[in-house]
Amino acid sequence: MIFLANIYTGAALFTAGAALCFLVLWWKDRQRKKSLTNAAQTLLKKSRAEAEAITRDARLAATEEALKLRAQTEMSFATRLAERTESERRLTERETLINSQLERMVQAEQKLKEQETSLRTKTDQLEKQRQDLSELMQERREELKKLSGLGEVEARQKFLEQIEQEALQDASNLTRRILDDARTHSEDQARRIISVAIQRYAGNHTSENTTATIALPSDEIKGRIIGREGRNIRAFEAATGVTILVDDTPGAVVISGFDPVRREIARIAMTRLIEDGRIHPTRIEEVVTEATAEMDELIVRLGNEATAKTGSQPMHPELVKLLGRLHFRRSFSQNILDHSVEVAHLMGLMAAELGLDMAVAKRTGLLHDIGKAVSHELEGPHAMVGAELIKRYGESDAVVNGVASHHNDVPPVGPLGILVSAADAISASRPGARSESMTTYLKRVADLEQIANSFPGVEKSYAVQAGRELRVFVLPNLISDEEAFALARNIAAKIENKLQYPGQIKITVIRETRCVEVAK
Repeated sequence: MIFLANIYTGAALFTAGAALCFLVLWWKDRQRKKSLTNAAQTLLKKSRAEAEAITRDARLAATEEALKLRAQTEMSFATRLAERTESERRLTERETLINSQLERMVQAEQKLKEQETSLRTKTDQLEKQRQDLSELMQERREELKKLSGLGEVEARQKFLEQIEQEALQDASNLTRRILDDARTHSEDQARRIISVAIQRYAGNHTSENTTATIALPSDEIKGRIIGREGRNIRAFEAATGVTILVDDTPGAVVISGFDPVRREIARIAMTRLIEDGRIHPTRIEEVVTEATAEMDELIVRLGNEATAKTGSQPMHPELVKLLGRLHFRRSFSQNILDHSVEVAHLMGLMAAELGLDMAVAKRTGLLHDIGKAVSHELEGPHAMVGAELIKRYGESDAVVNGVASHHNDVPPVGPLGILVSAADAISASRPGARSESMTTYLKRVADLEQIANSFPGVEKSYAVQAGRELRVFVLPNLISDEEAFALARNIAAKIENKLQYPGQIKITVIRETRCVEVAK
């Protein structure tokens, strides 16, 4: 019995232990599941937070990108709008220019029609006068036969002589009237165009500059310039190609040379040597090399500045260098580069008045004297040399012909050569542009009077107004009124062929008849 009670007790304890173990395991499993659930919820919350952060960042980035694209789009639209506005403005200006040119063309066509009508009317009048003259000749021939009793041959001879005199007088009067009308209209038009160009352009006056003088701090430096046995001065002259004149002039030395560029390089080098104080052959070569390099840069800069002043398109670098070299050349003390820029501006103004291409006209005026930069290196007139140079570097045929023909070395193909000649004369002859030596002036005045006195019937002549006007007195018994007009034209033609002068010369022929009687 006791054994059975122990068995039952053990079984009850085993059952209770098993139940307790099951409860413990169940509770641990529940706690583990709860922990896993909490971890999963925590991870889910963290994932949701990260997803929300990523979504928020993505939205911000998308918003910024959208704003950036919107700003770029607005900027692009603004740029295109500005370009479109500028294009519309240019088109408006071009349309205005075309309309003005069309108006000029219409006016010119109207004038041509009026001139054609006037000429047709004059032709009809002349034809009628010819018929009247023929009838009058027949009537006079019959009257002469009746009154003079002369033979037909003699009467015809006398009649023809009389008719010839009358015809010559009529022809002279008609020629004079036509020339006066043509001169009046052409001179008025030319004077208007040239006066507009002169009034709208005002250039600087030139100054005389014929020598390069270097100021010295003291006369003691002259010995250092010369050097021992003259080695310094010989080295300087060999390096620069100029002549140094060291004389008794206090505080100065003179640089002499035909090439203005070399003379300027020598002036710069000498100035620096004097400031530095170290004067010996090696140092001289170094300074001259530096000055030459700086001069090359200066020449290019001056050429580019001249091109920019005239608003011309970029040109070949060699042409730019040649333009820069013109800054150091002068004609009657007028700086040739400034003269070329002035001619370019005058060309542009006159081309605008005539309805021509202003850009081509300015380019022709700027390059018209470029041959003077190399005239000592190549043979031929500077106009032809310059034309060959610019043709070699790709300039247009119109510009080449304008440069070549501005001194009548070749006939002009278009109006550019004539305009260059006019602008060149304006720039050269305006007050203060050039200075002329007394010897040259006196020789020109003497040549003018000599040309006038070479014609028969001239009593005396005087060049007045500084050689701008020639007054010619003729003998009235040898020169008639009609012949005086022909004499003025012949003198003008001979002056144009024989002399070189700026501007124009006015020829005035004076014929005076004095009739004297004495009453007794």
